[in-house]
Amino acid sequence: MSLTQAPPTDLDHAQLAAILRWYVDMGVDIAIEEEPQNRFTEVAKPAAVAAPQEAAPRQARAPQTFSGATNSGRSVDAAAALSVEAAVQVARESAARATTLDELRAEFTAFEGCILKRSATNFVFADGDPKSRIMFIGDAPGDEDDRQGLPFMGPAGRLLERMLKSINLDRSKVYLTNLVPWRPPTGRRLLPQESAVCLPFAWRHIELANPAILVCLGDDPTLSLMGLKGGAIRNRGVWLDLHTQDGASIRTVATLAPSYLLRATASKRAVWRDLLEIRKALTETT
Repeated sequence: MSLTQAPPTDLDHAQLAAILRWYVDMGVDIAIEEEPQNRFTEVAKPAAVAAPQEAAPRQARAPQTFSGATNSGRSVDAAAALSVEAAVQVARESAARATTLDELRAEFTAFEGCILKRSATNFVFADGDPKSRIMFIGDAPGDEDDRQGLPFMGPAGRLLERMLKSINLDRSKVYLTNLVPWRPPTGRRLLPQESAVCLPFAWRHIELANPAILVCLGDDPTLSLMGLKGGAIRNRGVWLDLHTQDGASIRTVATLAPSYLLRATASKRAVWRDLLEIRKALTETT
């Protein structure tokens, strides 16, 4: 179909729903008109001629309510209909209800506010020892993680295991998780809104695990949890104390993700220095 052709009008409900799901999965989250609009002239319009309420920008509308129920034949499911602000609020309330890691897993599994849930094969929560004094948090599951339902199971996971072994740590003796438990389609980077709606669960996960040391692997946890601009490359090796709402103070460090090291092997030397510092800090907290 060329760009000038009108879309077919004989599509049934299921076909239209499939097209809508594809658009949402590709990151298209707003509707556009057929004719281009000059947004600069719109900004210059006086308030007296502002668009009516029904034509207001989406972010100006009242957030849609969310019941937590799964989609049942509607063309737009809960994750697509829920605004980012409303989804974050639902996530906060849901995460706050959890008083144990098992409860958090159940709350997170039932959460419908992240669009990634629909395209992922498995919910990937955590692996290792939840009582470990050290916790590693990455960005999102990889392809093999998604198939097995466990974090760091593919090539990046095998590299992480070798990294741990180099400082006398074992996978079964540390706690592994990700900022987001669902794999993005095609393994693409996380979108800001996807990180945002899952962040309350990540914070609660850290609070309940209560590690002595938290290691942020890669850009997304470095930005979202540590609040450091520039991501992991600029802030590799930076330590700070992360204060949780429970009043705990957790020594936290940023380093490069194993998946990045598979592509940028020259960076392994720098990460080795980070690992030595992590080993030293872990010894000091014994």
